[in-house]
Amino acid sequence: MPQPTITNRASGEATIGERLSVTGASFTVQEWRGSGPATLHVHHSDDEAWHVLEGTLRFRFADRIVEVPAGETVFVPAGVAHTYEAIAARYLVVLTPRLAALIQELQDTADHSRHPAIYRAHDSQLLE
Repeated sequence: MPQPTITNRASGEATIGERLSVTGASFTVQEWRGSGPATLHVHHSDDEAWHVLEGTLRFRFADRIVEVPAGETVFVPAGVAHTYEAIAARYLVVLTPRLAALIQELQDTADHSRHPAIYRAHDSQLLE
């Protein structure tokens, strides 16, 4: 039987190198550092969300750039073109299993010429 995951980092004391990563049937929550892909992309069927714990995430959408500081959350619904840059940021990202699989496959594929096909295989698209 699956068990809940409960974490308490209110004290700000986390084990060095320890990052939250939990996966269920409908979504994954992972603690990340680092930026997303440098190019605008869209997920046709999957929503995605980020909650900034430290630093800033700079999101670029088709029509604007938004800086999101610690304590704020961004929700990007399916169909919205986006990318983001981490500026000394630590954040939680909420993904569907399809997006988690997309990211893993992209990270495992050094040949960037294959990335557009990987995006398409996961109902997503590179726009630049």
